Amino acid sequence: MTGPALVLVLTVAVLFAAGFDLLMQRSLIRVVVGFMLLGHGANLVLLLAGGAAGAPPLLGGGSERTMADPLPQAMALTAIVITFGVTAFLLALAYRSRRLLGEDEVQDDVEDRRICAERRRESWDAPPERHDPLEEDESG
Repeated sequence: MTGPALVLVLTVAVLFAAGFDLLMQRSLIRVVVGFMLLGHGANLVLLLAGGAAGAPPLLGGGSERTMADPLPQAMALTAIVITFGVTAFLLALAYRSRRLLGEDEVQDDVEDRRICAERRRESWDAPPERHDPLEEDESG
């Protein structure tokens, strides 16, 4: 792997790591920034997939170099548009949450906590199951 490609791979790794870390935060603005970082990382991955630069993908160009693959460039453009649309939607949700609640933190779901506590209590109360895989083979 050459020097510039290695730098791009490391950049993609940092963008994905920072993006996933921010997505796991409770603040909606950090979630939006994390999603944007993931989008930028995905765009760099698509550009890396395109390989080295080549001649323009036009027929009859008479160039000695091989033609560049236009598909990764089209995919990167599509990813940019999708990331922009989802980011705008997430910003609208964060703004609406801020206006309604006065903060941008995601609150705990009380019902989810209750269900988790109930399942945990049921698993503690239930006797441990003894499962022997050999008995299963003999009967069937």
